[in-house]
Amino acid sequence: MLSEAFAYCESLVREADKDRYLATLFAPADARPHLFALYAFNAEVARVREIVSDPLPGEMRLQWWRDALSGNGPGDVAAHPVAAALMATIRQCRLPVEPFLDLIEARVFDLYDDPMPTLADLEGYTGETSSALMQLAALTLAGGREQDTAEIAGHGGVAYALTGLLRSFPLHASRGQMFLPAELLDRHRVNRADVFAGRYTPALKVALAEMRGHAHRHLAAVSRAVGSIPGEVMAAFLPVALVRSYLARMECAGYDPFTTPVQVPQWRRQWTLWRAARQARCLARPVAERRGG
Repeated sequence: MLSEAFAYCESLVREADKDRYLATLFAPADARPHLFALYAFNAEVARVREIVSDPLPGEMRLQWWRDALSGNGPGDVAAHPVAAALMATIRQCRLPVEPFLDLIEARVFDLYDDPMPTLADLEGYTGETSSALMQLAALTLAGGREQDTAEIAGHGGVAYALTGLLRSFPLHASRGQMFLPAELLDRHRVNRADVFAGRYTPALKVALAEMRGHAHRHLAAVSRAVGSIPGEVMAAFLPVALVRSYLARMECAGYDPFTTPVQVPQWRRQWTLWRAARQARCLARPVAERRGG
């Protein structure tokens, strides 16, 4: 049953993507199942690297999703709970399919140990994954209607994804994977062998600080535009409210990416999201009402 598929998605997101799960609780009740479907799909393709032994099986898994979204899936695609819920969400919320296909294509990078060449390449990757997901969530909340939020989703998605990649830096390094741009590493003379061996060198410290600076700049762009986000779609952007807390923990004295977990207690994340959602509701009220008139 479709209700069971949506329930499965909610459970998956609760376990695999707690930030987006918590943010979704601030969305209207009737929209939450569709957001969970989006985020469950993202979790499925994002974790392919972790569940395959080499790139070929990973490529096959991603191709399965391409075929499912294109209507050419083998067998009964609806038997897959995430696929069933996602297809229903695409239909009911009138979502475009192309961003999903682009997201899958971007995730091919995850399967290999090739270096990320430039900052532009990294921002393109995060734009096609995190930013696209944010914009799709906004479209979902608006019933498929464009709300002029693509630029904000672009900055918000990149800020959130860069911060997530920095938080996952030790995991990626442990398996020989590098998301830091090669141009950045070369400019700061970071020895990749040191990174993969878990050595926190002065050169790496400067490179990571520069990456945090890029995340801060995208976050600042969101902060300047937050007042223009329609209240009905704000839940799609709430995860960005958590970025500042994560970055602050990476900027504490004595931080070492290989030994210092970048964690924020769930109660604090919930409070941060509640505050951001409340401010958004205030911004969405008519001006006369905000002034008490």
